Amino acid sequence: MELRRGRAAAAAGAIVLGLPGLAHAHHAMGGAIPSTGWQGFVSGLAHPVIGIDHLAFLLAAGVLAAGVRRPVAVLALLSFVVAGAAGTLLHLAGVGLGPVEAVVALTALSAGLVLAVAPDVRRIGGAGLVIAFAIAGLFHGHAYAEAVVGAQAGPIGAYLVGLAIVQAVLGLGVMEGARRLTRQEALGFLTPRRALGAAAAVVGIVALAGAVA
Repeated sequence: MELRRGRAAAAAGAIVLGLPGLAHAHHAMGGAIPSTGWQGFVSGLAHPVIGIDHLAFLLAAGVLAAGVRRPVAVLALLSFVVAGAAGTLLHLAGVGLGPVEAVVALTALSAGLVLAVAPDVRRIGGAGLVIAFAIAGLFHGHAYAEAVVGAQAGPIGAYLVGLAIVQAVLGLGVMEGARRLTRQEALGFLTPRRALGAAAAVVGIVALAGAVA
């Protein structure tokens, strides 16, 4: 039990220690616009990982999805990925969605709070989780587009493929890992679920403060 708690604290600490990277989280190519398909693909793979607010939500979303039936969980996570692609295309088409960075921060904060304090995510309902993830994906995708504004169609397409792959792998992988951990988890207040939720909430608060400053 102590080992599990130690791992939970370490995971939470790793997220919080990544907070200084928030300001530099939106360009995997050092701020340069991808000019080739390979650069676009690599940028797509990296963007959700180096963006700590995006990563915090993805990790929390995977754990949240583990609390519902697997078909619903997979649908919810894929709705995030598909809506994210739509959000990216909306941005590139010049369609704004308002204070996108603030909403992205709120998604991390909200998902973290639910993990930290809600005893049973099933009360949200499968349909509610799918809708919430789709809305979140729309705003995350809109923010992702900043890395490829001005790029050609080829790099943009490769960027979208990279984004879809890394988000699906992360979300589904975390979901499966969380399902197994939950079955083995000892009773106690400081569980990995709560620790991750608290860390994601902190990331969301810091990101929100930066977005509204």
